[in-house]
Amino acid sequence: MKLSIIIPVYNEIHTIAIILTKIAMALPEVDKEIILVDDGSTDGTREWLLKTFGSANKNSVKATLNNGSLVAVDRIENNLQEPSTEAKVETASITVNIIFHHLNQGKGAALRTGFENSTGEVLVIQDADLEYDPQDWKRMWKLIEGNHADIVYGSRFYGEPHRVLYFHHLLGNKVISNLINLLCNTTLTDIEVCYKMFHRKVINGMELICNDFGFEVEFTVKVTKARKWRIYETGISYYGRTYEEGKKINWKDGVKALAYIVWFWLFH
Repeated sequence: MKLSIIIPVYNEIHTIAIILTKIAMALPEVDKEIILVDDGSTDGTREWLLKTFGSANKNSVKATLNNGSLVAVDRIENNLQEPSTEAKVETASITVNIIFHHLNQGKGAALRTGFENSTGEVLVIQDADLEYDPQDWKRMWKLIEGNHADIVYGSRFYGEPHRVLYFHHLLGNKVISNLINLLCNTTLTDIEVCYKMFHRKVINGMELICNDFGFEVEFTVKVTKARKWRIYETGISYYGRTYEEGKKINWKDGVKALAYIVWFWLFH
């Protein structure tokens, strides 16, 4: 099975190269398709993507680890990148596809674009910052590959290392998760988590409409109300960042999430 990694990107020039290297090194035996959807970045991220992988909005390019970084193979072959002087890290096939949104549309819109342009049998959502470690995919992948799960949520509340940050964020997450659990009769602990890995069949035919962080609520309500998917959770690490370090979600997104829960539960 091929794994499609869907990455919404917005102003992550300081982290994008590092997270792509981490992604390339995770699950080395699995063919990976990396879909990068730049959602109107203005900090140099778009230019870096073009320089590293070539022109955007085209077919995928082959990529490889070179001197500790993920780069397009053709840049090495055309002498646009110095060939690696380090021992080669063996991985399965890796391709990269870059898609640009001309204007910032929001995480949900970027994810929809990524889903529509992906080809893998299994998909996983990855943020472009360093809050989540792709090494945590191992347990998620094992549940899907072993035919135990159709959907696997990561959870930051199962005892794995996580940075201590904002109580109000924790409280808001618990309220949102528990309200969904109450209305949809499920037992998820962390619906606002980035890490969701799932079979393509889960989103085939699913109409997703949220453009912002409301995607987390919309996706969760729709898959739990469907009553046909095997949903699992597994613990993941969380290396959260502060607003000064670039965190984007805020209290307004929490308030909207509560409204989204009621809307999607009643009308979708």
